[in-house]
Amino acid sequence: MARVKRSVNAQKKRRQTLERAAGYRGQRSRLYRKAKEQVTHSLVYSYRDRKAKKGDFRRLWIQRINAAVRAEGMTYNRFIQGLKAAGVEVDRKILAELAVHEPAAFSALVQTAKDNLPADVNAPKTESKDGAAA
Repeated sequence: MARVKRSVNAQKKRRQTLERAAGYRGQRSRLYRKAKEQVTHSLVYSYRDRKAKKGDFRRLWIQRINAAVRAEGMTYNRFIQGLKAAGVEVDRKILAELAVHEPAAFSALVQTAKDNLPADVNAPKTESKDGAAA
């Protein structure tokens, strides 16, 4: 069998790995084995955090909406319930943008949600004169 020489390919692979590791501190940018480990970890972190970013932004939007809704005298949960009852299909990203940049429009949405909230099911029941719960 003929001898396989891969020096060009091996050097290219190592060079690419070290180029990817440029900017890392210490040996991680200079030594191939350390750089390879760090580049692999970096790719894992970036993949994982691209997925996590979606949840992070959703949590941020909910916090912003909650703060704006509480300023209007309502809770986030009741606000979302009222919007669903009203048939308003605006996602949380847009609601958060409205809360920050368009307070008047957001106040109108809060009022719409308040108007369409069902009666409070947890409110204490009042009794009528004949003793039956109303």
